[in-house]
Amino acid sequence: MTSAVFVCRPAQGRCARRASVLTCAAWLGIAATLAGCASAPPAPPVEAVRTSTDTVVAAYGIRVEGLRLSAAGSMLDLRYRVLDPAKAAPLLNGKIQPYLMDTARSARLGVPDTPVLGRIRQTARNNVIHTDRSYFVMFGNPGKAVRSGDKLSLLLGAVKITDLTVQ
Repeated sequence: MTSAVFVCRPAQGRCARRASVLTCAAWLGIAATLAGCASAPPAPPVEAVRTSTDTVVAAYGIRVEGLRLSAAGSMLDLRYRVLDPAKAAPLLNGKIQPYLMDTARSARLGVPDTPVLGRIRQTARNNVIHTDRSYFVMFGNPGKAVRSGDKLSLLLGAVKITDLTVQ
């Protein structure tokens, strides 16, 4: 496992030093948050939907564009396109926490909640969902356990989309 090294350069003046310290603290906070969120509380039973494109579009009004490794394998990037805003509304609800379930390792991967950025996912602003727009959700991958080719399931409230393959 590799570790990140952050170098804080000395700054000139009181305000510059304060900004430099705050920047270093923010980076360390992000690194600490991403390092430890692999499990979450159990979710209520949900109805599973296979990722056949037609089924997901019909049920949730979205088309999954891909699930890819990101940030040198430390994160998983889920991209989906909204085709029917009314059906996709529950997916963009900020109060519902999404998870990726890795049944092979019995792991639940959540969305990191960083002190500076908050949750790393898009939600509907002012309840406005745009048709034919791509949205994203970033999931933590602690220890880089999930690799390309693995099959995962997306859990989001009453939504469960299975057989998502990591690219």
